[in-house]
Amino acid sequence: MASVPVTRKGNFAGRLAKYAWESRQAYIYILPAFIIMAFITFYPIGYQVWMAFTNFRLEHLRTQNPDFVAFQNFVQILRSGLPVPNFNFGRILVFNIVWTFVNVFLHTALGILIALALNAEALPGKRIYRSLFVIPWALPALISGMVWHNMWHEQFGAINLLLQELGLAGDIRWLLETDPVVNLPQIGLVLPLAFFAVLIANVWLGWPFMMVIATGALQSIPQELYEAAEVDGASRWQQFWRITLPLLRPAMVPAIMIGIMMTFNQFNVIYFVTGGGPIGLTEILVTQGYKLVNPQGWYGVASAFNIIVFIILGIITLITNRISQATEPYYA
Repeated sequence: MASVPVTRKGNFAGRLAKYAWESRQAYIYILPAFIIMAFITFYPIGYQVWMAFTNFRLEHLRTQNPDFVAFQNFVQILRSGLPVPNFNFGRILVFNIVWTFVNVFLHTALGILIALALNAEALPGKRIYRSLFVIPWALPALISGMVWHNMWHEQFGAINLLLQELGLAGDIRWLLETDPVVNLPQIGLVLPLAFFAVLIANVWLGWPFMMVIATGALQSIPQELYEAAEVDGASRWQQFWRITLPLLRPAMVPAIMIGIMMTFNQFNVIYFVTGGGPIGLTEILVTQGYKLVNPQGWYGVASAFNIIVFIILGIITLITNRISQATEPYYA
């Protein structure tokens, strides 16, 4: 009886060795890509994980001999114990989650609605509109961010100048007002006026992506389905809920998942429009992590911070994937 497991183990090892030998040509093909990935991906990730458990600072860039501090960096971050002005990890996390899902909801809703409007047969110049609407998505983020930052200027910005022309208040401090518009201390949610300013900027940048995805999905829906629904007496609203939305799902759910990941780490818009201000109230995790490196120079703390961000984003992705069933097979 004792010799059976040994034999099975030997057979398994033999089959494994035989499989590896027979697959040697495939391994040779992927070896160059693996070596490149090792240098540009695996090594930086491993190096960052190592720094997260040290007190790596700017002065250690030359010596490479920081002290090992175990989980001290992680504890300081989670307890909001970093000596950074207005740093509160819980508040930033709540703001980041609200920022992400409000943006993705508006991106998706506007993208689908405009795609439906542009899909109407009687609309002239549909191709021109589609080309123009993609411009916000195609512009470099630096240019878009700086343009929107200047538009929200309290004295010379286009928004306030327009409000003055309309006879409304034209001296609103969009990016500088510290009094919260929404304040829910129970969950740590504080939304200043700057949140709505940067929200409008990011919605302007984000909905064209959803429009492009929805347009492609709409054009793949057979027209015969709508004709059959009209024969059965279905209204336009019923056709939308029973035909359009279910057949949009296979394309829109992966796009929404991508939108969640991109918006959660939307560094460009936050950094260039508000800079995380006023007093850090529009800071998101990725911009705060960047500021731990520049100008603070706390590489170890920033590495730990980014690992925490990665774990949080992974959890959010798993939850949304579970709810939306994005990776489940779909049968029309």
